[in-house]
Amino acid sequence: MLIAVNAIFLQKGQMEGYGWFVQEVFSRLAAKYSEHKFLLVFDRPYDESFVFTPNCNPIVVGPAARHPASFFYWYNIAVPAALRKFKPDIWVNPYGFCSTSSSIPQLLMVHDLAYLHYPKFIAWHQYYYYKWFTPGFIKKATNILTVSEFSKQDLINHFPKAATKISVVYPAARKGFRPISWEDKSQVKDGFSDGREYFLFVGGIHPRKNLLNLLKAFSLFKKWQKSNMKLLVAGRMAWQFEELLEKIKTYKYREDLILLGALEESQLARITASAYAFVYPSFFEGFGMPILEAMQSGVPVIASNTSSMPEVGGDAALYADPNDPDAIAKQMLLLYKDEKLRNFQIEKGLARADEFSWDQTAEQVWEKILTVAK
Repeated sequence: MLIAVNAIFLQKGQMEGYGWFVQEVFSRLAAKYSEHKFLLVFDRPYDESFVFTPNCNPIVVGPAARHPASFFYWYNIAVPAALRKFKPDIWVNPYGFCSTSSSIPQLLMVHDLAYLHYPKFIAWHQYYYYKWFTPGFIKKATNILTVSEFSKQDLINHFPKAATKISVVYPAARKGFRPISWEDKSQVKDGFSDGREYFLFVGGIHPRKNLLNLLKAFSLFKKWQKSNMKLLVAGRMAWQFEELLEKIKTYKYREDLILLGALEESQLARITASAYAFVYPSFFEGFGMPILEAMQSGVPVIASNTSSMPEVGGDAALYADPNDPDAIAKQMLLLYKDEKLRNFQIEKGLARADEFSWDQTAEQVWEKILTVAK
């Protein structure tokens, strides 16, 4: 069997949720099912580390698919034309878009429908591309995967005719995220937070991640507790981040706020494992992988009580309304003042993270590949 895989988010040094999912799943599948061939379709030059095994064949099909016009051309004209000579049995599209013109059976993955719930948080031309074309993607796909029961139900609510072809495959935390020694934690804190304890947020910096309310919550925490705690923010400047940067200029506790930017995985894992607590006040997530990665690192988690996040964290996280900085701050204060509770949450988080497995995810994806390619 020849399996074509959309690999455009496999980008060295710029990986986020989509890319990590493809790497974790297809590196496993290519290694385990060596009798099959995997055609990795990139839209720009690729790093050799993404050619996971000898049965992976990379091709580059331009132009780079990074805006609506190029999306349409790449999925419906460029790639279908390139794939004709390979004749794959299935085309896996893990990023929410698929081809509406290709006759190849397609396995589509839709992580969430955030564009419907928070349209103001994306560029207008992206919003209209999603709005106009997503119904066609849902109809065209032979089978659809999503990453949580929340997202599955959301898809069914908006596209009820597709209900029978939607399945859930949970992601997991990357294996590099794990507890580290007290000495290593001290070294990280000396290097990044002046030796002080810190709260941590991880994610791309854009409005949906709700960093303005996190700053307000941190201000309340500092006002109530008057501690020397820091707040570290790790993630690239994604979009609509200008308002946040302007607020920081006059932020009362800006000396205790550290923007780390995008980090290498190994460095991010050490910074995560050294945090006093992880705070994830996002308005909306299809899954929220950083929650599991913090738990697997032995760090207590405060997350939003919306969308998929309670499903991911279960009873191993503390929750707050993302629209209420006071509620977020109270959870931060609760962990800070109650060491017994903090340790209890750490143990529950470690157990919760163990319930998710990339090996299991990969097998579930493989089952759907076999179904679609029949």
